[in-house]
Amino acid sequence: MRVIAVGTGQAIRLARRGDADVLLVHHRPSEEAFVRDGYGLRRHPLMYNEFVIVGPAADPAGVRGSADAVAALTKIGKTRAVFLSRGDDSGTHRRERSLWLAAGIAPSERTGWYREIGAGMGRTLNTAAAMPAYTLVDRGTWLSFGNRGPLRLLVEGDVRLRNPYGAIAVDPKRHPHVKARAARRFVTWLISPAGQRAIGSFRIGGKVLFHPASLASGG
Repeated sequence: MRVIAVGTGQAIRLARRGDADVLLVHHRPSEEAFVRDGYGLRRHPLMYNEFVIVGPAADPAGVRGSADAVAALTKIGKTRAVFLSRGDDSGTHRRERSLWLAAGIAPSERTGWYREIGAGMGRTLNTAAAMPAYTLVDRGTWLSFGNRGPLRLLVEGDVRLRNPYGAIAVDPKRHPHVKARAARRFVTWLISPAGQRAIGSFRIGGKVLFHPASLASGG
């Protein structure tokens, strides 16, 4: 097994070129387009967690305790509190942009308070902790992040923060060189009862990082 850990956008581009055998990503519209365009065999619901909004303990935008992510981003924008974005075309970045769109805000670096780092989640959290700044992060990464400093979990529980993951084997008709048999076996195991139990039993500090998709309506 060789794992290439990159953001969803880059992962899909690699798979479209035939440089991967299986996709495990978390932006459903892009996953469905990948299959629809003939690059993947089928999208299988795999697991889910949720995004949360973290930020400075002082909470200058006053969003602490909110279960409405869009309302929280609206407050952050109105108060011009610093928000740090991955800015890397990952699934997290794409979800963040959709939430800003729902809030009726089109942030950019020109605003001064919105910053794009163009990096993965770990570096984004480290930078947010140093600033400090608000940012969007998946709960699994937040639970495993050890350098929280002044950052606190402030917003959670919005259904719009649900973060589903899909598994897709690359179609050998598109790329005959892919390891199609091994890919199908791996995906079959991931969505099997044994694979789903393995996902659901994985914990950090006693807390579940991902929930099996079989327990989530609609994947």
